[in-house]
Parts: sequence; C-alpha cells; structure tokens
Amino acid sequence: MSAPARHMIRIDRRPQLFSFRVAGLIFHDGYILAQRGAQDDYWALPGGRAEIGENSQETILREMREELHQEVRIERLLWTVENFFSYEGYTAHELGFYYLLSLAEPFPFHEEDIVHRVEDGVEVEFRWLKATPAALAMHRLKPQFIAERIERLPAGGEHLIVREGAAA
Repeated sequence: MSAPARHMIRIDRRPQLFSFRVAGLIFHDGYILAQRGAQDDYWALPGGRAEIGENSQETILREMREELHQEVRIERLLWTVENFFSYEGYTAHELGFYYLLSLAEPFPFHEEDIVHRVEDGVEVEFRWLKATPAALAMHRLKPQFIAERIERLPAGGEHLIVREGAAA
C-alpha cells in the first residue's frame, strides 16, 4: 500500500494567499540560524509549510530532517502568529508557529559564510546571523517581529497578530 499524497497547507487565490508555516529558532554562541532561497534578498527562520494531517511539532521535526539533515529537540513553543503582509503581488495571511529548538549534533558554523545548502524546489542556503535586533534588521530577517523580540524570548507561548507592510 502506497503512502498517502502529501499536501502542503497553502491556499492560493491570487491576489490572496494563505499558508500555515512552522519555523524554528536555533542558537549558537550568540547567533541564530537563518535560511533563504538563493535568489531572495531577505532571510527567514528554518522551517516550512505544514501538511494536511500533520501537527506543528511534526512539521518542524520533518522540516529539520529534510533541510538540515538533523534531528532536533523541541524546547518550547515561543509564538503563534497571525501574520499579514505583502509578498510578490499577494496580500498574504500566514499562520505561524515558532519553536525554540536545539540540535542533536553540531552544525557547521561560520560568522559570515553560507554553511549549508539544500535543494527544495529552489536552492535554499543557510547561514548564522548575529542574534541582535540590529543585525537581524540589517539582513532583512522576516517576519520583522523576530528581530524586535530576539533578546527577550518568552518563557511561555505568546500569541501575536502582526501586520507588516502594505497588507495591513
């Protein structure tokens, strides 16, 4: 019996877009791991879209296996976010879950260079960014609320409603 088809939770009704994304914060010596499509001019936290029938914890574990080729441990949920923003001609609405993660094994580290690449429909590259509001803003880490809160992570999960840019 074959495995059921996998379906990412993304509803594209141009010019509107809805997606369910799960991402992780992974720290190393004052830096945070970030990813971007090789053609993008902004960074995001590692993660991806949830699949139908998959809970957010299963999503982040799967995404880290697929992208980092690593097992991770979920430390705690930091934020659930209703994020509204503009993206490539879309008025986007994203439901996001952000987890604090720890890696099971060391991951390559460099203060400035790309440390990992993976093919995921497009080439995705990973690097460590200094975990300060100024450095994350300079590198255009999306969503922007992360830079504003990077130095004061919540002890328990927080729910945020975020409106960035023209989609407000």
